[in-house]
Amino acid sequence: MTDLSAFPITRRWPAKHPDRLQLYGLPTPNGVKVSIMLEEIGLPYEPHLVDIGEDESHTPEFLSLNPNGKIPAILDPDGPGGKPLALFESGTILVYLAEKTGKLLPADPAARYETLQWVMWQMGGPGPMFGQLGFFHKFAGRDYEDKRPRDRYAAESKRLLGVLEQRLDGRDWIMGDDYTIADVAMLGWVRNLIGFYGAAALVDYDALVEVPAWLERGLARPAVQRGLKIPARPE
Repeated sequence: MTDLSAFPITRRWPAKHPDRLQLYGLPTPNGVKVSIMLEEIGLPYEPHLVDIGEDESHTPEFLSLNPNGKIPAILDPDGPGGKPLALFESGTILVYLAEKTGKLLPADPAARYETLQWVMWQMGGPGPMFGQLGFFHKFAGRDYEDKRPRDRYAAESKRLLGVLEQRLDGRDWIMGDDYTIADVAMLGWVRNLIGFYGAAALVDYDALVEVPAWLERGLARPAVQRGLKIPARPE
């Protein structure tokens, strides 16, 4: 039996299956990157719901794993050298899981770096910009009389969707014929932007052709459908 007692996070979220990878998250656009990835690669794991609405990501136990207080995070009992490894940052986790299993990341060095550049693009562009647009359009920021912040993030989100639209021209997936972690990183964010955030009109989503087709292909994948609901939200 694997012993994970050295990790304080397991005191608040005990591992029923300590031999499996432990996922700490919530089905947000960032959180589902890892749950989708785990469903795609078929690696056994145990999900734990971290309720950010109850500020659980800022508890001492969670901060012991991720001092930045953000989901998702993982604890792999079978890390490099057979030793447990704790990781945070969704992009890093995607790369780690891809390299651990040899899936969803090209082996060819040039294609590998090209894939990674699109993952980093998502982390630095669509993620933060779509999230800010969501704040100013859907959440507390919508009450601000000054709409310049919302319009700024709407314009940048529209531009970024244009970059993705151009990239997908003639391609099924961001890397062409192969579905990769670049797609996994983006799917939840585009889905959230036009769905939960209700910002499709602000970014002229209906004027796009390639992005909606790509999103439809991605959401049709069984692993994506499962991953979007993991960990299950409290009823």
